[in-house]
Amino acid sequence: MQNHRWLRTPEGTAPRISFGADYNPDQWPREVWDEDVRLMKVAGVDVVSVAIFSWAKLQPGPDTWDFAWLDELIDLLHADGIGVDLATATASPPPWLTIAHPEVLPVTSDGRVLSQGGRQHWRPTSPVFREHALTLVEKLAERYGSHPGVVAWHVNNELGCHNAYDFSDDAARAFRAWLEARYGSIAGLNHAWGTAFWSQAYGAFDEILPPRLAASYPNPTQQLDFLRFSSDALIDHLVAEREVLNRISPDIPVTTNFMVVGGTNHADYAKMAGEIDFVSNDHYVVEGRDELAFSAALTSGFARHRPWFLMEHSTSAVNWQPVNRPKRPGELIRDSLTHVAHGADAVCYFQWRQSAAGAEKFHSAMVPHGGENTRVFRDVATLGGILQDLSDVTGSDRAPADVAIVFDWESWRAAELDSHPSEKLEYRREALAWWTALMNAGIRVDVVPVGTPLAGYALVIAPVLYSVPTALKESLEAYVTGGGHLVTTYFSGIADENDHIWLGGYPGALRELLGIRVEEFRPLWEGEEVALSNGTTGSLWSEPVDVVSDDVEVLVRYENEGELDVAVTRRPVGSGSAAYVSTRLGVEGIGALLSTLLDGAGVVSELPEAIRGSVELVSRQGANGRFDFLINRTDDEVALGEGDYLYGGPTLSARGVAVRRA
Repeated sequence: MQNHRWLRTPEGTAPRISFGADYNPDQWPREVWDEDVRLMKVAGVDVVSVAIFSWAKLQPGPDTWDFAWLDELIDLLHADGIGVDLATATASPPPWLTIAHPEVLPVTSDGRVLSQGGRQHWRPTSPVFREHALTLVEKLAERYGSHPGVVAWHVNNELGCHNAYDFSDDAARAFRAWLEARYGSIAGLNHAWGTAFWSQAYGAFDEILPPRLAASYPNPTQQLDFLRFSSDALIDHLVAEREVLNRISPDIPVTTNFMVVGGTNHADYAKMAGEIDFVSNDHYVVEGRDELAFSAALTSGFARHRPWFLMEHSTSAVNWQPVNRPKRPGELIRDSLTHVAHGADAVCYFQWRQSAAGAEKFHSAMVPHGGENTRVFRDVATLGGILQDLSDVTGSDRAPADVAIVFDWESWRAAELDSHPSEKLEYRREALAWWTALMNAGIRVDVVPVGTPLAGYALVIAPVLYSVPTALKESLEAYVTGGGHLVTTYFSGIADENDHIWLGGYPGALRELLGIRVEEFRPLWEGEEVALSNGTTGSLWSEPVDVVSDDVEVLVRYENEGELDVAVTRRPVGSGSAAYVSTRLGVEGIGALLSTLLDGAGVVSELPEAIRGSVELVSRQGANGRFDFLINRTDDEVALGEGDYLYGGPTLSARGVAVRRA
């Protein structure tokens, strides 16, 4: 995201928070389109994403093109003031392409070729697929690049959602080229991969394969590099499409939809964000509203706190969980406004009209199977009105907080590889636990990708920071010596960028800064807990921690745990400090520790004590001032007090949201 460019708006149109959905009119008879537009105007819709899965309709055969339906649709929407986020339609190739060219189909690690019949059945490194995809992109750009109704380009869809890891011969060739560019020589690769172990030394790049199914554990750095390469292959495809669009229609901004949600980590979104004009995200509730807020804050971090586009979320139930429950009253509006609070200037759903056929026919939509006279559509229309009332918020940035959680894609991937002390470790779960505990304390928090400047934060939490290259080690040391307060946890500072251990004892790269030393880990069995001196317990992990610096303060100890003694430490460094947590505390245990950490960093809640924990506070600031979003995390009413409310207040209903000028 070199320069933030937002949706194009017609001249004379006032800025607003955009509202809409994925729109798939090619699933419906033509007579339905006029009804769709009527209902869009009722709901206050001003943008829809079109043609995401329309390749087979746009190109029915190798030399056959059909744009007449799309011409009519874009003209219809534009005439009614509804902008089009036009997809490049390359997400799923049509059957004729995979039948004629089966070599574009992905291959699994055990050599199985995936078939067409679902979606995203293509190799990111296939030259044949790339040629056909870019031909389609060029045709679309030439035809619609000057259409005033097209407000943005939408590259592909959820890049890598089902096809990120391809082990084909195309992937092998591209992987070798990527490795040669990264390491320069085969000697450099052998050193980085530690190939002296298990007689794995390579004599030439041509000998290297992706980490296909092997007799035992594949080389860990090979696995890590393949994850990096696979992400870069997706970014390379994004850039290839973007370059065609920019060449033909340079005035239209380009985006692609991320999937910052749950355990999805196949693409490095911090890196991908640098290749688009504005960040977009798809989010579906998988672990409750705190995960939703955490993901929204992380998306804001990728967007550098500039406005971003909520491309997809659900009005109610999804179709892909074992049990798909509908949202409760109030959740449709609360979930959407939570994303707005964290910087979304466009709120869209999958999808506009609920499908009558296909794999997602039970996935909720803005217009359900029951039509206009339904609770979901009434809530949709209500939300459309609320978003128009919040027009003053449009264009504002997410206001920085005093506390940040550092989120590191490299550590997430590397910490969860095989052959580690515990296969139960979950990087994102630890980060989310700190987020939830801070929400419970009424603290406003940023979630930022590693590499974000930290100097403005009073307190920085870097959980399970497994991968610490020298540059990151030095930047964390500079943050602390400059007066910042750092908290890190078990299994941090362990390895460098090549997954080589920092020797001398754990936590490796951070050992001197923390003033402690650990000789070996003591991971815990499933269900095992260790008692702590502050009345809480630890799980998953423990360590015999030796204090090696006289100025280290022991904040929490293990109780009656044999060789375990020191559990949580803090070392003052100048006017800053560095703290270490050697076990998984969970939300309750973090909560018991937080007041000490917050007091030490001089951080206090901005919320009245009576509503801390019940309400999440998020702020945005821009040309029209500062706006506080107050989000009810409970099923009870909460009294907020008087204020200049744009929406809601002074009492928050169950699962409600209020927005007021600060």
